[in-house]
Amino acid sequence: MIAGATIPDRRPIRRRKLYEDVVERLETAINEGHYAPGDQLPAERELMEAYGVGRTAIREALFALQRMGLIVISSGERARVSQPSAGTMIGELSGLARYLLAKPGGAHHFQQARTMFEVGVARLAAETATADDIARLEAALAANRAALDQGRGFERTDVAFHLVLAEITRNPIFTALHLGLTEWLTEQRTTSLKAGGAAQAAYAAHQRIFEAVAARNPQAAADAMRAHLAEVGDFYWNASDL
Repeated sequence: MIAGATIPDRRPIRRRKLYEDVVERLETAINEGHYAPGDQLPAERELMEAYGVGRTAIREALFALQRMGLIVISSGERARVSQPSAGTMIGELSGLARYLLAKPGGAHHFQQARTMFEVGVARLAAETATADDIARLEAALAANRAALDQGRGFERTDVAFHLVLAEITRNPIFTALHLGLTEWLTEQRTTSLKAGGAAQAAYAAHQRIFEAVAARNPQAAADAMRAHLAEVGDFYWNASDL
């Protein structure tokens, strides 16, 4: 070491728990194909003997792998390898999302995150939409219009319109994020749509978004989505005084 040189990272080394080592080994075995989706993992006692750890470490590791979406644990059976999905990832984030929403400024932070996400989705949808995609989006828009005076019905078709946009991107992570945001921001959507004229404004915005996607104009789609969500935010803040 050169005299006088500084150590770049002085954080103390954390001593890992035994179960974390077990998680790492089993995760590696699953990712490398030693255990395929549907396969059962060895029994707890076999894992204890193989890794030289106690039952507590094995069980904690299995629960951690289940939270990661890598295995499924059923009572009375050995753990079985599952096929992780983007939906699993979003499900794991749900508790944290609800916690952050409840914090001061949480709704504003989520609205900002939603705007960044959905503006990007609209842009990408306009870039990638096929004729079939545009027909699906047009059908979702028509259903949204037909439900203008239906309260909950309009809310459902509102969600469906945005879901089709996410699906057009053909990115399963975007679809899962849309579903997560829909779950986390249910109260916001319900509150904003109670305001006078909110449903009509939302439908008009959806129409502008559709027209931009149908014209395959990414910038116009992004701008229309940004304006739509700013308007939704205004309705919500005015109704909730947040």
